[in-house]
Amino acid sequence: MQKDFPEISCDILIIGGGSAGAMAAIRAKEIDPSLDVVIFEKGEITYSGCIARGMDALNIVAVPGISTPELYVDASRMACEDILDEPPSYRMAQRSWDMLRKLENWNVCFPVDAKGQYEVLQVHPKGRFCVTMKEPELKTILAKRLRDLGVRVLNRTMALELLTVDGRAAGAVGINVRTGEIVACAAKSVILTAGGTARFGLPNNGYLYGVYDYPGNTGDGYCLAYRAGAELSGFEYTLIYYIVKDINAPLLYITLTRGAKLLNAFGFDKSREHPSIKSMLVDHHREGSGPMRIVMSHLPEQRIREIEEILFTTERPVQERFYEGRGVNFRTGEIELWPTECFLCGGHGLTGVRVDENAASTVPGLYAAGDTSLVARGHLTGAFVFGEIAAESATEYARRAGKTGYDDGQVREAIRDRDARFGQGANPIPVEEFEYKVRRIINDYIVPPKNEYKLDRALWWMERFRQELRETVQVRDVHDLFKVYEIENIIQCADLSAHASRARKESRWGMWHYRTDFPERNDADWVKHIVLSRGTEPRDVKTTIKDIVRLQEGAR
Repeated sequence: MQKDFPEISCDILIIGGGSAGAMAAIRAKEIDPSLDVVIFEKGEITYSGCIARGMDALNIVAVPGISTPELYVDASRMACEDILDEPPSYRMAQRSWDMLRKLENWNVCFPVDAKGQYEVLQVHPKGRFCVTMKEPELKTILAKRLRDLGVRVLNRTMALELLTVDGRAAGAVGINVRTGEIVACAAKSVILTAGGTARFGLPNNGYLYGVYDYPGNTGDGYCLAYRAGAELSGFEYTLIYYIVKDINAPLLYITLTRGAKLLNAFGFDKSREHPSIKSMLVDHHREGSGPMRIVMSHLPEQRIREIEEILFTTERPVQERFYEGRGVNFRTGEIELWPTECFLCGGHGLTGVRVDENAASTVPGLYAAGDTSLVARGHLTGAFVFGEIAAESATEYARRAGKTGYDDGQVREAIRDRDARFGQGANPIPVEEFEYKVRRIINDYIVPPKNEYKLDRALWWMERFRQELRETVQVRDVHDLFKVYEIENIIQCADLSAHASRARKESRWGMWHYRTDFPERNDADWVKHIVLSRGTEPRDVKTTIKDIVRLQEGAR
């Protein structure tokens, strides 16, 4: 029957067109070119996602003769302080070398020396896994490839709700963020690759979009999965990086592994210690020895030019103008470091949709990869490899699923909700001011150091914000409308984070989950997952404690 709203159907729907989503789309078409693959992308896929342009390294590669998947799992378990499901991490490392070779075949540049050897850096607690990359056009390469394969991309389309049939994923409702038009996509399987929650805590400078990761990442994937009934975990892992002040740009690994010095506020050289981000934050916050700074004046000119080339071409070209504006010359000056805003992320941290080694969530037909999935500290390698794994699993599921279909009522409810929000034009509070307040309160009550009183206050505030978002926030146009949807997701993620942080009654991961009422790490009781799932409605958060998944004997 003819619908009174736009409707499409496909075999596989991918929500999010960043690194993981692009790779998932490409892999699905490689498996079966006849598959109909659709991507909902909130931005424009050519430059969308956290790797909007280039990248300086493939962070995790088990290069034969240098490292092994087994060593990687050991190193990652140390970095995660034992909160690590081993099978997904093992499988990622197992496929990492093939991924590097595949990217090379696509003309992605991995520099080699005169002997044909890659530059492999040590950035993990043990072993060398970080392979230098020099590819300023990485994202455009991926975008062109998926388009050439016939993937359908709906740019400027934000997913509002997953469609479900009999408890399985059956597509999604999307909204065009420019026109406000609702679209329904029926799918045989769904892959979530919509990133983490970059817009979470508020940066010190108060700039809403001055965040470390892609600012369009507002926890959409987490919230879609949660509302559909999937399990989430790691929301107490509240990341704060230590990076270039006011621009939140990559720097540490690029400079320290090439001989730069790290000095604290008193001029003590911390370079030889090669401290982690966690230990830098401890120095900065607890010891008061920050801010730290990077100094390169002692390096030879060729090495400085190498660093500049990486930062100003492959990574984020805007950095060149930033340093010029600050009057910073790498040959004579210093680069001040500062804590970033707090954020939630699977690729850099441990937050996400719980998946197994096949990228499957706990909802049939629903898969996740990249920063949306919990493949601990997977970085870009995790996005690429689990994008492929998700595509392989989703393709197999789609073959068994039969016809697409869904309940029209789910779409009509989304339309009614959109129209009701458009009725908020006379409300008094601009959406930007409301977002500022929400994220300031996140800084007050969820950002570590934490304690039970603060977390209870966070829960109180998030419940209040849900109500105020409907009753006081002004929606003047489509731009305001989709910002309201984003803020709703930020509030939901904050609520989930407060619940998870309250449940983990210990301190772990340095400053990232430091509780002043439980200041010690407690391995006897808390080498466990804090698992979150939906109750009867989204605000009803169920918290359970579950065991870590280890590799079976002989599985290696």
